[in-house]
Amino acid sequence: MVLQPAARVREAGQDVTFCCKASGAPEPLKYSWYHNGTLLQGPAGRGRLALRGLAPEQAGTYHCKAASEAGAIRSAPAQLTVLAPGQRSCRSEPEPSLVELPRECPQDASGSRYYNVGRCPASPCPGGPAEPSGCGQESGRCCGVRRTELRQLPCAGSALPIKVVAECGCGPCAQPRVLVRGRVTAADTGEPLRFGHIFLGGRRVGFTGFQGSFTIEVPPDTQRLVARFVDAQQRLVDAVKVLPFDRRGGAVYQEVKMLRKKEPVELDGGRSNSIPLGEAGGREPVGELVLPAGVFLRPSGEVFNGTVKASVTFVDPRDMSTAGAASSDLSFANAEGEIVPLRTYGMFAVDFREAGSGAELQAGPAQVRMDAGQVWMAEHLQKMKLWSLNPESGLWEEEAVLRPAGDGRSRREERTFLVGNLEIRERRLFNLDVPEDRRCFLKVRAYSNEKFKPYEQLEGAVISLINLEPRPGFPSNPRAWGRFDSAVTGANGACLPAFCDARSPDAYAALVTATLGGEELEAVASSPELNPSAIGVAQPYLGKLGYRRSDHEDAALKKTAFQINVAKPDPNKAEENDGPVYPYRSLRECEEAPVSANHLRFYRVEVDKYEYNVVPFKESDVTSWIGDYLAWWPNPQEFRACFIKVRLEGPREYMVRSRNVGGSHPRTRGQLYGLRDSRSVRDPRLDDASGACVEFKCGGMLYDQSLADRTLVSIVPQGSCRLTATNGLLRDYLSRHPPLASGNHSGAFSMLAPLDPLGHNYGIYTVTDQSPRLAKEIAIGRCFAGSSDGFSREMRAGQGTAVTFSCQERPPGRESFFQRLLKAPAEA
Repeated sequence: MVLQPAARVREAGQDVTFCCKASGAPEPLKYSWYHNGTLLQGPAGRGRLALRGLAPEQAGTYHCKAASEAGAIRSAPAQLTVLAPGQRSCRSEPEPSLVELPRECPQDASGSRYYNVGRCPASPCPGGPAEPSGCGQESGRCCGVRRTELRQLPCAGSALPIKVVAECGCGPCAQPRVLVRGRVTAADTGEPLRFGHIFLGGRRVGFTGFQGSFTIEVPPDTQRLVARFVDAQQRLVDAVKVLPFDRRGGAVYQEVKMLRKKEPVELDGGRSNSIPLGEAGGREPVGELVLPAGVFLRPSGEVFNGTVKASVTFVDPRDMSTAGAASSDLSFANAEGEIVPLRTYGMFAVDFREAGSGAELQAGPAQVRMDAGQVWMAEHLQKMKLWSLNPESGLWEEEAVLRPAGDGRSRREERTFLVGNLEIRERRLFNLDVPEDRRCFLKVRAYSNEKFKPYEQLEGAVISLINLEPRPGFPSNPRAWGRFDSAVTGANGACLPAFCDARSPDAYAALVTATLGGEELEAVASSPELNPSAIGVAQPYLGKLGYRRSDHEDAALKKTAFQINVAKPDPNKAEENDGPVYPYRSLRECEEAPVSANHLRFYRVEVDKYEYNVVPFKESDVTSWIGDYLAWWPNPQEFRACFIKVRLEGPREYMVRSRNVGGSHPRTRGQLYGLRDSRSVRDPRLDDASGACVEFKCGGMLYDQSLADRTLVSIVPQGSCRLTATNGLLRDYLSRHPPLASGNHSGAFSMLAPLDPLGHNYGIYTVTDQSPRLAKEIAIGRCFAGSSDGFSREMRAGQGTAVTFSCQERPPGRESFFQRLLKAPAEA
């Protein structure tokens, strides 16, 4: 499906047109349209559905199905909202949205530091009467911020400015860039894929970098992003990945693993040969690939009977370490065109070449023989098929049905094999799979800390789920993986598909992990005892799920994954019908479940950081950006993160704050942009020394892109600290680029932020990216000097330091410099 119908909002009496387009061989010519799952009668207009003079009862979901003699494919559903006369799709009153204030700023007697700044939902608005209703891309109108108010909040005896949304209204929709960023490495050694080819469909869109990094811009209206990574040196097997992305804009980070090709063996093309599948690690082979004499062909069709170098790489689901490197998401399109899952018994890639010239060879009629003894579920013996992966769609296509047949070998006559035929005409991945219809959805949320407050959920976290096969005793292979899926958390978490079973709670299990910008999030502990209120699932359902964090039995293991039994909820038990497992037909209930419903949780461990923006902005939702001179991020399509490295000499770790105000721009001079707090990290090699990487607002153009501002930045450690040293290069640079920042004294360092990007020799680190979180992650990684890719946290306080403070314990009762700084007038 190359063109999907898009959601629309219309007023009653207006017109609307939905469009879809499919490609295939042969080309699909028959299109059908469905409203709320019911087939609409009448001509479909080759993928075009026009509705005139809309009535309220025509609201709902619409999808199309394209078909040819080769099969069918269904589009994703598109929601049509029909507003009654006078009904508004965008309320002028903003919705509640809480932000956390600095810890010196409690707002009520209870000590709460949360303040409601309001938000406007990015919901679509109805198009105007003259808006085109054809198949072209609509510019669209969306609900957004119409007016803000500046308020002054009491804080430590002073006033803290904050912009609050006062009114919402319809306006042009934001058009954010949707990106997927990441790194491609070999699964066995971690070696980066240097200058590998990247394909979307059949079109090459770029290369990986020297360190294996890549950036893919997601085309508009994409529902399923399928990317193929190809090693130009042919050492690694092509990887076809279905990559999750965030439709609201920004970048999602993905680590892509590629399998190394198995060392080739030499075969005599004039004789019959067989290659075992899955014999690595001393395991019993799953089956074998049988190649009769004379089966190898040159591309011209000429038979090749010489020496063949044959490489057959098998991905064995009995080996958990291979799950991350497996291709696709194990899906196929059924006869109705619906994309449904498969359960794998193994997949293999083949590469045949002439021994002398290295020219690629094809293979005529060959056989795949699978040991029936490896199939423990009796019903799978009748459903086993051989599939090949279409690298453009990322979907598996049926090659052959595997039929039972005797071994025919005297020494193993008691064994039965499932046999299927195939021809290898192009380099594809093949799969021994069974369609699986026992499916559910699992609700998972991510939080900024382990307090799990509803308004501190993290958006943009990638949740990954590997379906584990049952434990020994249940009729299937024990401890094998069968499928894998990923989803990106939104404002209401994420729902991930998983295999489930209603009769046996432990029939299927799931291993779940979460990452945010490459950083692994932590799961809730399961030992020494379960805490249902922390895990997020009430008893007795929690006991039925058998929740176990990855370090449950071995404290030395990571805490970044959990495993549960995917027990399908019993409709007759009320306690099992409130999540976190939902039946497959209840996806909408899962997606719209309130935060009070049962769900499973991850959280960020890094809680020693704090950020405050005068103009509130959700870094995981680019559409929340507001055009304002005091916006921390002046450009929503390009985010520039700046950090300064501070060394602290003292007996403990210290909080360090950057206070950022307008420095040279006439519209912002003396006005606060925001605050950033970060706790220093102890240097393991030095006594009484720690270091902090503190974000500050970069100097540069403001949101109107007409005039640059050199931000006045103050770096202030908490405690009794005095400035003892400034990096000589940084001091010289600032002295050569006036005006100078005045007011430096023993307790703080101040500067007018440079407009030029400086380097680690100055102690300042600048990174530009399309995602604010990724830009900051990479900059922090470089600042901490452990790694340049932004995902190492090894501290080296003595390297690349901008300023140094000597700190002592503050005498009791002495006012902190943080408090004195907040009380300081803007012109100070």
